[in-house]
Amino acid sequence: MEKEKIGLILESQRKFFESGKTLDINYRLENLKKLRSLILSHEEELKEALHKDFHKPGFEVIATESRMVLSELNLLIRKVRKWAGRSRVKTPLTQFIARSYILPQPYGQVLILSPWNYPFLLAMEPALGAIAAGNCVVLKVSQKVANTVEIISKILSHFPKDLICLIAGEHSLSDFLLNYKFDYIFFTGSITVGKKVMTKAAENLTPLTLELGGKNPCIVAGDAKLEFAAKRIAWGKFINAGQTCIAPDYLLIDKKVKDRFLELIVKEIKTFYGKDPSVSEDYAHIINSDKTIRMGSLMKNGKIITGGSINAETCYVAPTILTEIKPNDPVMQDEIFGPILPVITYTDFSEVYSIVRMHPKSLSAYIFTSSNKLAREFMAGTQSGSVAINDTVMQLASPHLPFGGIGPSGIGRYHGRKSFETFSNMRSVLEKSNMLDIFVRYPPYTNFKEKVIKLLMR
Repeated sequence: MEKEKIGLILESQRKFFESGKTLDINYRLENLKKLRSLILSHEEELKEALHKDFHKPGFEVIATESRMVLSELNLLIRKVRKWAGRSRVKTPLTQFIARSYILPQPYGQVLILSPWNYPFLLAMEPALGAIAAGNCVVLKVSQKVANTVEIISKILSHFPKDLICLIAGEHSLSDFLLNYKFDYIFFTGSITVGKKVMTKAAENLTPLTLELGGKNPCIVAGDAKLEFAAKRIAWGKFINAGQTCIAPDYLLIDKKVKDRFLELIVKEIKTFYGKDPSVSEDYAHIINSDKTIRMGSLMKNGKIITGGSINAETCYVAPTILTEIKPNDPVMQDEIFGPILPVITYTDFSEVYSIVRMHPKSLSAYIFTSSNKLAREFMAGTQSGSVAINDTVMQLASPHLPFGGIGPSGIGRYHGRKSFETFSNMRSVLEKSNMLDIFVRYPPYTNFKEKVIKLLMR
């Protein structure tokens, strides 16, 4: 899409919002229900598109893309009328006679910048929250997933561009959009690009949400149920070929159980994907050859327990486990974002904290243990956007758990009610009665008035 045409759409969309049409809850619900119907009718096409883009299994499309969006949609449809209403709060005695409440108000024109790794989920889910809150949306999607973008375009073609406008194209379009004064920006992607988005937002003092990433630690304690741990870690790490922002990035395991655990996880990988995952229909591929080659460069240190093979032409990287890894090895420096799991052993749990704290605060953290005490201590001793105990990744699947990072892994939260609130100005309102006016607050101030105000503001 040409920049001049985008500029005209942006201005038209601004006028549409100012018309007040999106303030109507019935209009919002009408569009949300229409979206639900369209997504269901295009689900099979979406499965085919994601398979073409990076060999994503159909089950994973349903479980991690379309049905997660539908789950969010169903919740919004059920609750948006209630959430959009006023919420009464207490009024202090000093405000007598008055009432106080919070009234959600849409920001206006929202820019959503979405990534390629979960291209349908991470484009549509924030867009739903923005529409439910009464905003107009400009949705910029990645050109790396052309087939999926085509399906998204089909779905959104049934809506006026004044409400939601889809833009696909090169990075220069993102730069162009970031120079426009939006009322809110929502970005999902890398830390590097996130910094750029935040800098641009700061120029216009535009509020924003950043959903980034980081090195998510996964700890297996000596008392963990290893069979469950191996299965759940293998699934969480290798779903979507490891291209998941909340996937376990590296494993810290008690030395006493390391050997047994490695036997189990290798067995689970073979159970999941067969002896040759390159021919498995249940295993995704890497998005492009450059990122495939990068995965190969991260395998040069340590010992490969399983996997290790790559094919840049087919963008295939085998599910890989690395041992004999040191905290300063290249694979431990940046987020892996691929199907490589480095394993580091510890003998004393204090070592876990020292390694975790070598890295910035992560988007997620995981611990497998039978001890509630140890789990609580781990949560108290670490910081991350979310935590899962005895599981991986599944915290993302609940629309009732706000999702987001902390510090370098992100700013802000969304999902469910939090999505609605993220895209709303939660406006504070004080309504004062004209029945009477208390004289105490007005000059001239006297000792008597001072005594009264102290009594009222105890």
